[in-house]
Amino acid sequence: MMRWLLSKSAGGLLVLWAVATLIFLGIRLVPGDPAEAIMGGPGSQASPEALDAARAEYGLDRPLPVQYALLLGNLLRGDLGTSYSLKVPVADVVGEQLPGTLLLALLSWLLAWALALGLAVLTSLAREPRWRRVADRIGSGMEIVAAAVPHFWLGSVLVLVFATSLGWLPPVADDSPAGLVLPVLTLALPLAGFLGQIMRESLATALSSPFALAARARGESEAGVLLHHGLRHAALPGIGLSGWALGSLISGAVVVESLFARPGLGRTLLNAVTARDVSLVTGVVLVSALTYVVVMALADLAERLADPRVAG
Repeated sequence: MMRWLLSKSAGGLLVLWAVATLIFLGIRLVPGDPAEAIMGGPGSQASPEALDAARAEYGLDRPLPVQYALLLGNLLRGDLGTSYSLKVPVADVVGEQLPGTLLLALLSWLLAWALALGLAVLTSLAREPRWRRVADRIGSGMEIVAAAVPHFWLGSVLVLVFATSLGWLPPVADDSPAGLVLPVLTLALPLAGFLGQIMRESLATALSSPFALAARARGESEAGVLLHHGLRHAALPGIGLSGWALGSLISGAVVVESLFARPGLGRTLLNAVTARDVSLVTGVVLVSALTYVVVMALADLAERLADPRVAG
């Protein structure tokens, strides 16, 4: 376990270093003067003296290797800098917006898991071969359609149906539980389609495997085989993909939070890119990468606990 922890910690630090390096290089390749973005953009008509003062204040007048070293040094101290557009520490902005995005991602992940497992179980209940083939085709079709639907299109359709036409739910996210329903559905349904394809195949393989046949030979019911053996093996691929799923949900939050006017990291990142706020973009991306690394490690740990063969 100690070797595993050291390996994951080293891998996580390497990922964060690579992300910070790519952000630094990518920002420097973008056309334009960062000092103009600090002063409010090209339309601010800042004087050359003001631009020089901004470059000196933020270290932009130094050679690139020095700027890179300063960036890494600040990150090692936990200093994400100050937002150019908001004039507040980036850590404060990220700390304020992160809980909303994590709540949205967690609820969407739980709903996607429930829908994927539920559909896998429903298709497995058909014991007669003919009905089993029909159930598999229906389930596969639903999963493919759900996985292929873009977030912006799905969210727009849900708003038209449940907010505009039926009036059941608010079209804009608010602090009430009802305000979370449409954003969570928009994020969860495509992920549920992808997870459902994997879980359904894994469950079908588990129910026809030798250990399931042995359990039936011992007199265990089909429900017992499903609960004690099938669901555990069907869940393993979903556990292994939890890190990827979170990354998918966080990237989808950029669209969903903007569509439903919901505060969060995704909407903050979009606004920061629009304003060319380099510090805020860097901070949001690094915190998102750190969250991804932590979730990947937790998913790996859960997979090792659920399947001892992985630990071996």
